[in-house]
Amino acid sequence: MTRTLADVWPTAGVRVRTGDLELRFPDDELLVQLADLAAQGVHAADYMPFLKPWTRGTADEVRRSVLQYQWGLRASFAPAKWALELAVLRDGVVVGMQGMYAESFAVTRQAETGSWLGHRFQGQGIGTRMRQAVLHLLFEGLDAERATTSAFADNGPSNGVTRRLGYRANGEVVQVRDDAPVVSRQYVMDRAGWDARPATQRLDVTLEGVESFRDAVMPGE
Repeated sequence: MTRTLADVWPTAGVRVRTGDLELRFPDDELLVQLADLAAQGVHAADYMPFLKPWTRGTADEVRRSVLQYQWGLRASFAPAKWALELAVLRDGVVVGMQGMYAESFAVTRQAETGSWLGHRFQGQGIGTRMRQAVLHLLFEGLDAERATTSAFADNGPSNGVTRRLGYRANGEVVQVRDDAPVVSRQYVMDRAGWDARPATQRLDVTLEGVESFRDAVMPGE
């Protein structure tokens, strides 16, 4: 029997589909496309939406940063602490990345979400839909109890998506960005909030490869 990567690596078979969007494991071919997209720009030159300024540098430096980070996530995957980052494609074209991150998920049933979109794909509603898709994976596929997220106070689009999807404000923390303090707004959505979301936020979502991933992050259940 010839095994595929998805047979032995739990993240490789995960796919989430809704309409013209697909979220799936980024193999190396997809990683190169994501790296090229990031090198073309993720945000305005005078703004930094990330604590770690991985989007700065030459185009090749940004590309290598994307590859090294993704390879590192693969190498560090463990049930006690894991990250699942999925390439986002619209009609087969790579547009960004959507991730979720957890520690002791089998106990807490909680994960944090984060994402980025290529600059030219922003403002088209993709960010909202890909967040809805990964929340479906989290709550329906993994039976989570809470989803958390955060954004700098001056990141209007990200805060706007979060509020529209029904998260509750969950405090603020002060972090350091470019050697200066910046307020980060924290948000949470619990299972009750997810279940109570209006019909306008209920997408038709198809999940694949979730059972193997769930077994990997919640062994013995």
